Amino acid sequence: MGKLLHGFGLVAYGIVLILCLHEHQIHYYAKADISSSCDLFLGTWVYDNSTHPLYDTSSCPFIDSEFDCQKNGRPDNQYLKYRWQPDGCALPRFRGEDLLRRLRGKQLLFVGDSLSLNQWQSLTCMLHAAVPQNNYTITRKGGLSTFFMPDYDVSVLLSRNAFLVDLVRTEAGMVLRLDSITNGNDWKGYDMLIFNTWHWWLHKGSRQPWDYIESGGQILKDMDRLAAFKEGLTTWSKWVDSNVDANNTKVFFQGISPTHYNGKEWDDPNSASCSGQTQPVTGRTYPAGSPPAATVVNDVLNAMSSPVTLLDITLLSQLRKDGHPSLYGNVGRTGNDCSHWCLAGVPDTWNQLFYATLVTSD
Repeated sequence: MGKLLHGFGLVAYGIVLILCLHEHQIHYYAKADISSSCDLFLGTWVYDNSTHPLYDTSSCPFIDSEFDCQKNGRPDNQYLKYRWQPDGCALPRFRGEDLLRRLRGKQLLFVGDSLSLNQWQSLTCMLHAAVPQNNYTITRKGGLSTFFMPDYDVSVLLSRNAFLVDLVRTEAGMVLRLDSITNGNDWKGYDMLIFNTWHWWLHKGSRQPWDYIESGGQILKDMDRLAAFKEGLTTWSKWVDSNVDANNTKVFFQGISPTHYNGKEWDDPNSASCSGQTQPVTGRTYPAGSPPAATVVNDVLNAMSSPVTLLDITLLSQLRKDGHPSLYGNVGRTGNDCSHWCLAGVPDTWNQLFYATLVTSD
């Protein structure tokens, strides 16, 4: 049985400050007060005008316009004020400066599609907001974006990769190779890796970037997309097991980020999509249940020999039908984006949970 770490069974009810000496300076590190066992990913959203949002997007100078819903004219702002409250336990408060000290001298790499971009942008804004006077640089080269804070020698990088497995150009056209992952050569040597893939596996027609799928040595015009996802994710899992030294690199999987294009999923048949939604789904369950892709992720990660921490964001994100850009994903207000998330917003909670894993694992 693999070493899938689900949601940090040890949970903080409070924060203890630990005094440390580093380079002749006194620093305070947040340390979890471990006192109970619960799942941080089960809970409900609570309106909290006092602590949320965690940052002002207008003060994050490098945020992509597609996520800046307030700047793009979204008329409501209640979606900014919700805090995730796990059942029976406390989510450690995000302390950006503490995270920077924990990451001092390290490199953290996000690998995935535009949902990874969503989370990467959220984390960079959260870190910038914590130390707004500190220097930073952002560079983009090909599919690699790097946010660097020299005062802490911390790099938070993003490698855009929709499938994780290889997508290659051949004489016959673009081929998605489910059993090939030469991409992995670019992921070695990092201190932390956060992977994500799913949404592009469903694209068809003009949005499908491949012409053929190579599976089990056969070239196919198409196949069951969930089966293809499982095969590709299994290839990724074998790469991690063979190439990642758990003593040097912590591995996370972002989990399945849901979409909200069908109101029947949250028992509102009159709602065609997320457009116009201003409040989360009430309660602690999502009427449509867990998506099949989430089951695939659990099955694959459970079969691994390497320890991988699952950021199990699916349910808490399903409850946030109000958190998408909808009509406010760009200045022109074209389209209806119920896949990505406004910033500030839901991905900030994903990063709070990521931070919680570091706080509670010390």
